Amino acid sequence: MIRPKKSLGQNFLIDQNVINKIVSIVNIKDKNILEIGPGTGNLTLEILKRKPKKIILIEKDNNLVDLLQNRFDKNVKIINEDVLKINECLLDDQILTVFGNLPYNISTEILSKWILNLSQNKIWFNCLVLMFQKEVADRIISKFNTKDYGRLSILANWRLNIKKIFDIQPSCFQPQPKIQSSVLLFEPRKNFLKFKNPKNLEKITRAFFMHRRKMIKKPYYHLFNNNGNIASQMGINLNLRPQNLDFDTYYELTKQYECSRS
Repeated sequence: MIRPKKSLGQNFLIDQNVINKIVSIVNIKDKNILEIGPGTGNLTLEILKRKPKKIILIEKDNNLVDLLQNRFDKNVKIINEDVLKINECLLDDQILTVFGNLPYNISTEILSKWILNLSQNKIWFNCLVLMFQKEVADRIISKFNTKDYGRLSILANWRLNIKKIFDIQPSCFQPQPKIQSSVLLFEPRKNFLKFKNPKNLEKITRAFFMHRRKMIKKPYYHLFNNNGNIASQMGINLNLRPQNLDFDTYYELTKQYECSRS
């Protein structure tokens, strides 16, 4: 019997109705599938029933890899590695449809890594169907002027269209987590502001949200070397707080920051 490892944030999805709903979110027949953290393979089995072209699984736990190999034989390709150490752009030469019951302890790190590593011209996936703890999902889909709005929502909405699909109760997992989970659907944006280095967006938002209850005047002047012209040109009130600036303002600020450094 495989026991979930708390150190790896493992909570195995066991509710068949929820599994069916997740697999039905997008059409996967004849598609190339990537599944992150397949666990014991309950979702994998349902994906296989929908006749995809191929399935790639990424699983870090050696014991689960053995179980998955025995359960699915040659029907899947298994990569026994930490997803954070993999260059996802090199996983396959085909566009992938991605499913993931992401480990709670590294879910935001995975999503942030994928976004920051995205090519400006070619994207390695057509959609992401990902599960997060509900608190994290609420932050991802939050809008400005709300308490959950912050770095994660700004980063995610830069390159992705995001839709919440449904919530999942703790009783659907083994072991049962203490919190609810949520499934989100992400699809690439066709139009977005291009940066020289996407990590500058992360730098800008980190500086502004480090003290989210304080006015943005101090981090702004620190980033722009006490030059208030850019804020004036953009019509930004420096007495506002970080959550009062919308997505596009942060993207334009990042663009201006890069121009000021060139």
